[in-house]
Amino acid sequence: MHVSVVAAGALLAIAAVFISANWPYRHSKIRPMLEDMLASEVTFSGYHRTYWPNPGFVATGITMRRKSALNLPPLGHIDTLVVEGRWPDLVLLRRRVQLVDVTGLHIVVPAIGSKENRQDFPPGSSKDFDGPETMVERLMMHKSLLDIMRTNGQRYSFPIKQLEIRNLHHGEAMTFAVDMQNAIPHGHILARGSMGPIEGAKFIATPLTGNFAFTQVKLHDVGEIGGTLDSRGVFKGTLQSLNVEASAVTKDFTVTDGKPTPVDGAIQATVHSSNGSLDVRSIDLKVRDTDVHAAGTINGQNNATNLDITVDHGRAEDLMRPFVHDEVPISGSVSLKSHAYLGPPGDGFIARLRMTGSLDVPREKLTDEKTEKSLSAFSERAQGKQKNTGLESVPKAPPPGTDVLSSLEGPVSLKDGVVYTPDITFRVPGAEATLAGTFRFHDEAAHLTGKLKMDTDISHAATGFKSFLLKPLAPFFKKKNAGAVISIAVTGLPGHYSVSQNVAHNK
Repeated sequence: MHVSVVAAGALLAIAAVFISANWPYRHSKIRPMLEDMLASEVTFSGYHRTYWPNPGFVATGITMRRKSALNLPPLGHIDTLVVEGRWPDLVLLRRRVQLVDVTGLHIVVPAIGSKENRQDFPPGSSKDFDGPETMVERLMMHKSLLDIMRTNGQRYSFPIKQLEIRNLHHGEAMTFAVDMQNAIPHGHILARGSMGPIEGAKFIATPLTGNFAFTQVKLHDVGEIGGTLDSRGVFKGTLQSLNVEASAVTKDFTVTDGKPTPVDGAIQATVHSSNGSLDVRSIDLKVRDTDVHAAGTINGQNNATNLDITVDHGRAEDLMRPFVHDEVPISGSVSLKSHAYLGPPGDGFIARLRMTGSLDVPREKLTDEKTEKSLSAFSERAQGKQKNTGLESVPKAPPPGTDVLSSLEGPVSLKDGVVYTPDITFRVPGAEATLAGTFRFHDEAAHLTGKLKMDTDISHAATGFKSFLLKPLAPFFKKKNAGAVISIAVTGLPGHYSVSQNVAHNK
């Protein structure tokens, strides 16, 4: 019995000496391990070991500097770092820890393109990021913050509620899950997937795959648009070139003070990390009952956007609704082909937008009852179906279901908030107007000039006494085998638009 006790005591003593000699959580060993794991030069203000139930340590006040830029301000700071191992791994001398728990991590990245950024992340510095030699089974981060500085002194802030990484080890793939907030536009990000293995010399070629949800996105943060977007999707590729497929729903999309409109969408794109650009293979939107297709690019340097947009047999009222505060002025089928350029952030949405293309609205109806009544009455007179009484009168409403359908067709362009058309044609039964000119978005001022062709003579362009006075002039406006051809001008501001014979507005 005595011999057994002595033997057991000797074994415990030997084990204690062995463990003490190989204890991996000494102060002298912790710093190199942290530098290996965090790829940084590390200092910390507080440290103590833990023994039960698991061996490990707790470090506080940790400061990190890039190994390649020790003269620059700290890259980041950690409030508390807890590391836990296992006794069997310790006894068997395995370089493995079961948990690294980080609280209060704050990383500051200098402005992209700045001198500080080039010093902090010089060419080839990615070789630091190839994973630790010590296996980390589970890395947890809580209440953390990533700040990316901007050239104007402000910053993009990304609060990270929680980040979990499993199997963090040199030469192996890791899995991750993150719960965080986006900076601009504000929104909530949930993502999970796998990354690696990481090769420092080919860091941007690291494989990356997973899925994400980007919800509660405040669209008004990115310009004169509004609404809350929810999206979900998948990504696959490398850090250098990442393919993304996603779907999105915005129940209340608006432009400036337009009416909230439901918009569903799907996107297929490739993100290039080297310059931050986005190749948009396809964007498919459904604006109420109208389908819109687009493809193009987004420049990562200045966020300028180029898109080719197509609408086949859509509805004019659907496309106009997000832009118009009051009732949309027309309804009916529409086809559109255009190229859109949206300049870098700065000025308002309309001021940044440039478009060129063609518009075809083959069967439109005016939604304002009074205006539709006047147009229908004019069409009747232009066809010679309605006789003038010689008295001024309010145009009679056509029988129910017989409202006139008009059409609009021609090339249009938009630049600096001004719509320009060199040749747009407006048709109603009995008349056709071909116009050129401008429409300004900021004050809705119109200035269009052109020709009005009618099946009948000029006197039918007016009612009552005006028609009587125009009768003698009809032969001067009549063309061979045709009705009247009149030079007209459409000018004015909202509530005061006028159509007149073009005498003073011919330019």
